[in-house]
Amino acid sequence: MADSATQSPYISSSLGGGLSEPGSGPSPAGGRDCKGGGSPPCAVRDLIFWRDVKKTGMVFSTTLILLLSLAAFSVISVASYLILALLSVTISFRVYKSVIQAVQKSEEGHPFKAYLDLDVTLSSEAFHNYVNAAMVHVNRALKLVIRLFLVEDLVDSLKLAVVMWLMTYVGAVFNGITLLILAELLVFTLPVVYEKYKTQIDHYVGIVRDQTKSITAKIQAKLPGVAKKKPE
Repeated sequence: MADSATQSPYISSSLGGGLSEPGSGPSPAGGRDCKGGGSPPCAVRDLIFWRDVKKTGMVFSTTLILLLSLAAFSVISVASYLILALLSVTISFRVYKSVIQAVQKSEEGHPFKAYLDLDVTLSSEAFHNYVNAAMVHVNRALKLVIRLFLVEDLVDSLKLAVVMWLMTYVGAVFNGITLLILAELLVFTLPVVYEKYKTQIDHYVGIVRDQTKSITAKIQAKLPGVAKKKPE
């Protein structure tokens, strides 16, 4: 029991338990623990739970159109058309404002001056903070990959093998862009459905989880070289 207490809380189970921060409890559904915060996790929760319908609708429609465009055209074509569309809007607006100022003989100046004066430089401190935050996730992923491919836990490695075997069938039916489109549709629909039907979904998920644990325990008992866990 002493060894299990000192085990890293981040990689307790490769595929079954997910990642968890030490000392953090379950957050309320829909991210309601974000009280007046503007942090990225809270903003993402508000976005996928449709707290602001206009903002979520704009993000959802824009990204969906982009993915559908990538499914029909090449990345170079989509990027070129997007840049041309943006330039068409900005150039047209710049010319329009210049004509209006010439006719009215006003001196309003450049229409995008407020945006041109914005400080968009990235400080070295902010850059290092982003790099350090990214390195935490990279190191965690490397440790997880080493555990799985060097078979530290036979059951976890077998789970990964089964998932990859299933993904070969998924890859034969869908390509990467199609999977991204389906993922976006699920991200913007499943959280809202779960929030609405949380009690019923938790009930059925609990039944499935109990059956999965029972089947996993039976498989572990039959696998050679797998140490049986002592009941706590």
